[in-house]
Amino acid sequence: MSKCSADETPVCCCMDVGTIMDNSDCTASYSRVFTDRAQAEETLAALTEKARGVESEPCDIKPTFIEVEGGVQLDIDFVFACEAETLIFQLGLR
Repeated sequence: MSKCSADETPVCCCMDVGTIMDNSDCTASYSRVFTDRAQAEETLAALTEKARGVESEPCDIKPTFIEVEGGVQLDIDFVFACEAETLIFQLGLR
């Protein structure tokens, strides 16, 4: 018999999805420096549209614009209703 942990099935070492995704991480974060604020706002709009396409309940989107040397830094936290939506959103950005 194999040495399985958590809620794995001893026969195949398959793991219950709830063991991996327990809704403890529902936030996806994004950070990038742009040459100007217009580019940052354009990216925010595009990422917001992607998040809205994934959400089952309204995603809480928290953008922050910071003036830095050479441009504007955009930091965004996307807080989804569940971890699965967070994962789908992150995979969709790849």
